[in-house]
Amino acid sequence: MTIKLYSASVCPFAHRTRLTLLEKGLDFQLIEIDLNNKPDWFSEISPYGKVPVIKHDNNCIWESAIINEYIDEAFPDISLMPKTASDRAFARIWIDFANTKLVPVFYKMLLEQDPEKQTKWKNQFREHLNFMETEGMRKLSENGDYWLGDRLSLVDLTFYPWFERFCILEHYRSVFLPKTCSFLQHWWRTMSERDSVQNIKNASEFYIAQYQKYANNTVNSVTAQEMRDN
Repeated sequence: MTIKLYSASVCPFAHRTRLTLLEKGLDFQLIEIDLNNKPDWFSEISPYGKVPVIKHDNNCIWESAIINEYIDEAFPDISLMPKTASDRAFARIWIDFANTKLVPVFYKMLLEQDPEKQTKWKNQFREHLNFMETEGMRKLSENGDYWLGDRLSLVDLTFYPWFERFCILEHYRSVFLPKTCSFLQHWWRTMSERDSVQNIKNASEFYIAQYQKYANNTVNSVTAQEMRDN
């Protein structure tokens, strides 16, 4: 059965799943959702009202990290998770770090309008990047190009969409990837050259325009509301 992916080109969470499907070489039907004008039927597909959602074997599955592991397990020919239980645990630790540490600060820094509070989030974001550099890439990559070594994994696909959107932070908050993060710099360049990334890449101007309402805190998205509430 063909996979149906309910997605939005602006959404980094959906971006993860599109990359996963492309890296797995899977055919899928892309259904673009206008997040500012969601169709009435979308609530039946997505209980949280968010993308991505996939429909496969008459099952609807949501939440990008869970979707991506499902895809990897359901179509095992090209594996995007490590073979051993311990390595899979480390992969899940970093996926969780992206979801619970890096990504929330990305949005909070962007939504915050108070300069002093912006500085707080900027400092925390830089701390996360330095932690990723020292505890992630330096220790786990073993001189490979990717997060866990010489093979692409779901960890790489989990983080990458926010690096493609780094231009938003550069433009609106003057935040740049520190030069000291040399491993992350190399990883970012490597990821940017992958065919899957190039096939669906958007220009910086697209993201800067799309995220203007985040930067002035007038956006009404589900993600923005969740970040304001936490």
